[in-house]
Amino acid sequence: MVLSLIRLLGRGAGAVLVSGLMGAQALPAGAAPAKPALRVVMVPKVSHPWFEAVRQGALEAGRMITAETGRAVRVDYQPPAEATIEQQQQVLRRAIASKPDGIFIDLLDASRLTPLLRQARAAGIRLAVFDSEAPADLAITSVGNDYCKQATLASERLVTLLGGRGQVAIMQGVPTAPNHAIRFRCHQEVFRRYPAIQVVATPSDQDSIATAEREALATMQAHPALRGWVASDASGPIGIGRAIRSLGAQGRVQAVGLDDLPELVALIREGVVQSSVATKPKAQGYWAVLALWQQQLGAPVIERIDTGITLVE
Repeated sequence: MVLSLIRLLGRGAGAVLVSGLMGAQALPAGAAPAKPALRVVMVPKVSHPWFEAVRQGALEAGRMITAETGRAVRVDYQPPAEATIEQQQQVLRRAIASKPDGIFIDLLDASRLTPLLRQARAAGIRLAVFDSEAPADLAITSVGNDYCKQATLASERLVTLLGGRGQVAIMQGVPTAPNHAIRFRCHQEVFRRYPAIQVVATPSDQDSIATAEREALATMQAHPALRGWVASDASGPIGIGRAIRSLGAQGRVQAVGLDDLPELVALIREGVVQSSVATKPKAQGYWAVLALWQQQLGAPVIERIDTGITLVE
């Protein structure tokens, strides 16, 4: 029958027909076609070890969804080259233009990125933010933790280590980032409650470990009586620890960090940094992808998923 049709239609049309018939025969009778992959884009502040942990959690969630549903999940990791609002805007524009099923983003500036988030939603793209606060006027799931509580625990710990007195510094991170700004404000609120604690410097590291080290060195050289450090991001305590070690200031300068990246844990074990109050980046990536998947299934948007904090000593 196929050969007769080829003779009737001609060689070119017959070849197309054969190809179609063979493709149809590849599926078992009654089998459903493969489900299209669920594609989500992850936009962090910048390329950084902390965000690699978030990405691993997102990939774990994807594997779970595939195992449960048979639907492949693709996580496109698209970090800006630097932690600047302009670069994150560019990455977000490209992500929207690629028409993914969902985007989860760690906002560098909630107000300036809101127009693009609205654009994504108008295009039918599901949204979540992680390690950040969502814009107040947009119903977007925020996956993270209590940033003020985290900073308060760190600052109170430093005050205890210093016996309630001495010069301290706060590493700001990226000042426009919602979570960094909240932590910075709450560090300040704690220190204001202790009259004998004096905040003498508040440098910014732009979520760069190398910048944090450079700023910490400059700060300690400018303030030789400095006795303690806290930070508002994951880069800060590693850079601070490196600076303390390079100056031989272990024991003289106390530091309480954020998060539990391997280098920071090593600095704690060496006694260079005294402790840390850690978020759970893998959990944030995991639950961000689950939130986007549930939205794809028609679930209502929930306001917040709190993944908690842990003390590292």
